[in-house]
Amino acid sequence: MSDKEALMKEKSELVTKMLEMQKKFMDVEHASGIDPKDYYAPEAGTFLDDYRREYNAMAMRVNKIAHEIKESGHVN
Repeated sequence: MSDKEALMKEKSELVTKMLEMQKKFMDVEHASGIDPKDYYAPEAGTFLDDYRREYNAMAMRVNKIAHEIKESGHVN
């Protein structure tokens, strides 16, 4: 597998995980609502505890991979 293929595979896996996280978020929101304070300052051990950090880290990695694949030079 080439480096580009490996990056594309990683990107695809991350996007799939992000979509799963979004679906779970929407399911929780529709079932019981999500208070903004729980989103921005969640209690330890809850679904939202690491949600924003994990989702943001994945989004940043997907962006970096996209730039690496395109060799745009905008990699941070």
